[in-house]
Amino acid sequence: MPLEKNSVAELSVIIKGAGEMASGIAHRLYRAGIQRIVMLDMPRPLCVRRFVSFCEAIHDGVAEVEGVTGQLVDDASRVDAVWRAGRIAVVVDPEWKSIAVLFPDVVIDAIMAKRNLGTRRDEASFVVGVGPGFVAPRDVHVVVESNRGHDLGRVIYDGMAEPYTGLPGEMKGVGKERVLRSPVAGRVRHVHRMGDEVKKGDLVLYVGEEPVYAPFDGVLRGLIREMDVEIAEKVGDVDPRAKKDYCYTISDKARGIGGGVLEAILHEYNRGPGQA
Repeated sequence: MPLEKNSVAELSVIIKGAGEMASGIAHRLYRAGIQRIVMLDMPRPLCVRRFVSFCEAIHDGVAEVEGVTGQLVDDASRVDAVWRAGRIAVVVDPEWKSIAVLFPDVVIDAIMAKRNLGTRRDEASFVVGVGPGFVAPRDVHVVVESNRGHDLGRVIYDGMAEPYTGLPGEMKGVGKERVLRSPVAGRVRHVHRMGDEVKKGDLVLYVGEEPVYAPFDGVLRGLIREMDVEIAEKVGDVDPRAKKDYCYTISDKARGIGGGVLEAILHEYNRGPGQA
């Protein structure tokens, strides 16, 4: 049964994850008028692009991404007040128990774990899986492609996304080198701040007593909080394009994925009689 005009604004959406990609999705839905959004994440999000991630609300109480505010809620049953204030609700809920409390219309798995950690198509009337690890329509109703390239943001109704390559997208010919990873397990200690310009060989941070250096000239677009991390954890992101504004704005990839998720939801809930 198609919804009435503008009734997509009444949809309730739960997004698993509140990092960069999940936040790009949430921002795009919010700007399109789907604003009853709850984001679920861990108590210690391992987020690098913190200026564009609503998971920062878990640390600071609120987080603003391009004019949209996320607010931490200590209990999923209290999200209505946050919605009335025009904000996205952020809940610490790594086990997704809020789904059984809120009965959302839409569930979106945007954890970007590269595998399905338990998302099922019976969790809501419409369930979206982002990236590899999901098969539509077996696990979820649709899959949205997350790999950079020709099909980024494509909505897949039968099948799966491209396999995980383990390689970040290239920027100015630079690929995996732009991602800083922890050489050992230990506590992160910053030397530079996010948004700083760095030169090749500059000391960016320590993990324990081990230094991590800038691999080339650029801007420190992402930097994990000072926290304990495991070995090989992503702890920073150097952008060779060297534009500070990019630290504070959603990436093209996150916007593309968000557009695919929005398309899938609108296709599902705005269909008229006889439309497939």
